[in-house]
Amino acid sequence: MTDRTRLTAPALAPAPGAAPLPVVLAGARGHGRWHLANLRRLQHQGRVRLAGICELEPLTTDELAAFGLQGGDRPEQSADFGALLDSTGARAAVICTPIPTHTDLALAAASRGVHLLLEKPPAASRAAYARMADGVRRAGTACQVGFQSFGSHAVPAIQDLVRTGAIGTLTGIGAAGAWVRDDAYFRRAPWSGRRRIGSTDVVDGVLTNPLAHAVATALELADRGTAEDVLSVETELFRAHDIEADDTSCVRITTTGGLPVTVAATLCAERAGEPYVIVHGDRGRITFWYKQDRVLVQRAGHGPEETVHGRTDLLENLVDHLERGTPLLVPPERTGAFMRVVEAVRTAPEPVALPADAWETRYDAPGGGARRTVHGIDGLVAAGAESLALFSELGAAWARSSEVAAS
Repeated sequence: MTDRTRLTAPALAPAPGAAPLPVVLAGARGHGRWHLANLRRLQHQGRVRLAGICELEPLTTDELAAFGLQGGDRPEQSADFGALLDSTGARAAVICTPIPTHTDLALAAASRGVHLLLEKPPAASRAAYARMADGVRRAGTACQVGFQSFGSHAVPAIQDLVRTGAIGTLTGIGAAGAWVRDDAYFRRAPWSGRRRIGSTDVVDGVLTNPLAHAVATALELADRGTAEDVLSVETELFRAHDIEADDTSCVRITTTGGLPVTVAATLCAERAGEPYVIVHGDRGRITFWYKQDRVLVQRAGHGPEETVHGRTDLLENLVDHLERGTPLLVPPERTGAFMRVVEAVRTAPEPVALPADAWETRYDAPGGGARRTVHGIDGLVAAGAESLALFSELGAAWARSSEVAAS
């Protein structure tokens, strides 16, 4: 029987006498709605004040009311991010806008001394990422990249288990993500499912955006988060949907210490599953369901041990950093290895369209929408995380070794 325990840690109280931090949210629709709700939660706690919302089209009265924003409680709105920062006196900004805009908006904030929570991926290319990171560093502003899984208290707990030899010698890290997305998902915005728009990089693929957490979390658990930690990256990029980017892909990163980190992911799952990371050792393994903060330890001489951990919110951590010097959980340098993967995907050959007999259309998406599912992909994704092998090495008929790109 699995021993299941919930582990939590108390949240820090506001620093004595600290005024709420004025924050501007850039991008309040789509995933931005999550940030808007989180800002309201922290505003009720007296940690922040939602000073402004930057959207091309202002939020309507009904949209604002849905978050309890009424009358004098309503933040200032503008489509001009820089002007909004100036007029509100914001000290921090949450950027949840299309991927190609991240660098320029981050630099606009940094130039005004405004601290950042920047959604993942931090940039669409390694060059844009370097420009952003250099600009933030020169400005002396704090920047937190939005990999929420890094706030899970399970991450340091797993790293401690590995360091103390609980599962023996580390042999590799595998990650699997099997998600369901309908056709409408790829029409949600002009940049959805695009590799580029004109000469502008977008790189909205399964590994670099929707399941980017699987890649970044696997690298973090390997303790290989910086760009210098990566020796090589192999990619296999495929698509079942009629899009530019990849929706079914795998990647194998080899670290400078020779450790393989393999991630297999799809948006065309037969059944939606919780993404997870497996830390493989020669005397056991640790499985981490990072959206649930759930950890399962299986090792020689012990029964299975399951724990559920608490989580520190990244915006809360940024506020704590500014108030009392608490270290940031996800500074840009901790995402350098992830950006090596983004760059490998960006520069890889165009994703291969899967043959028509490899997938089917189903009409069981929420609301009755159509979606495409790849035959057998759920098992294939799981096998990739288990064996640290690429699709072509697992015998998928549509994946041939000649389609592996290395960088």
